[in-house]
Amino acid sequence: QVQLVESGGGLVQAGDSLRLSCAASGHTLAFSTVTMGWFRQAPGKEREFVTGINWNGGRTNVADAVKGRFTISRDNIKKMVYLQMNSLKPEDTAVYYCALRWNPILTIPITPNEYDYWGQGTQVTVSS
Repeated sequence: QVQLVESGGGLVQAGDSLRLSCAASGHTLAFSTVTMGWFRQAPGKEREFVTGINWNGGRTNVADAVKGRFTISRDNIKKMVYLQMNSLKPEDTAVYYCALRWNPILTIPITPNEYDYWGQGTQVTVSS
């Protein structure tokens, strides 16, 4: 029903930048009605909320660990969501997942079970 495909991950050095993209397709509802989020999961750890954005981009939520370094944005025409990652640190190393929540909500959910669809993830590795 819904497909999310992440791209843009890679191997970088500490201090470098990456821009992740998430393309949404295959759903009947307008992309502009959904909440989008980015999560990450390091080996042996639970999936962690990174940042999220509401239906029109007017509201975002950013985890403390990435605040000031990562920025989420969306393009509702292209049905894309982006994660600009600056000043990357080794602790940012993880698989990064794009997530979609169907039902509109005023706040940005921060738990994985509040999202309905997930991409397969893209690996981000930051060397020291």
